[in-house]
Amino acid sequence: MINKLMGGIATALNKEFGDAYEIYTEDIEQGLMEPCFLITCVSPKNELFRGYRYYRENLFMVQYFSKGPDFRNESMAVQERLYLALESVMADGRLIFGSNMEGEYVDGVLHFRVSYNTFMDKAETGEPMETLMQQVNLKG
Repeated sequence: MINKLMGGIATALNKEFGDAYEIYTEDIEQGLMEPCFLITCVSPKNELFRGYRYYRENLFMVQYFSKGPDFRNESMAVQERLYLALESVMADGRLIFGSNMEGEYVDGVLHFRVSYNTFMDKAETGEPMETLMQQVNLKG
C-alpha cells in the first residue's frame, strides 16, 4: 500500500506542477534535476483494529528542491499549492485523504509532511477450514 500511496502522491504532484518538475521516489546522490520533489514514507505504522482489519498510519515527507534565485519565497508558494494538491490521492482504486499537513523550510529545502491513514483488510491466505458437523442430544 505504501508504494501505491507514493504513486498517488507522484500523480497528484505531476497534475498540479506539470512535467517541468522532476519527481523522485528514491534518493539521488548525483544528477538531481531541479526544481524537483522527493517523496519518502518516513514512519509507517500498522495496528490491529478488529479481527482481520488493520489501521495503517503512513507519514510521508515530500521535499521540494527549488531552482530559482529566490529559494525561500518560491518554496513557500509551492507549499501553498501542496496543501490543495495533496488533500486527497488515488491509491488502490480509492480516494485517500491527507491529514496533519505541515511544511518547514530547512537549509534551502522545503520539507512538507502529510499523513495518509486508512483501514486495511488482511488478505485471505491459505485454504478455508473444512465444515464441522456436530450433533447434540438433549435429555429433558
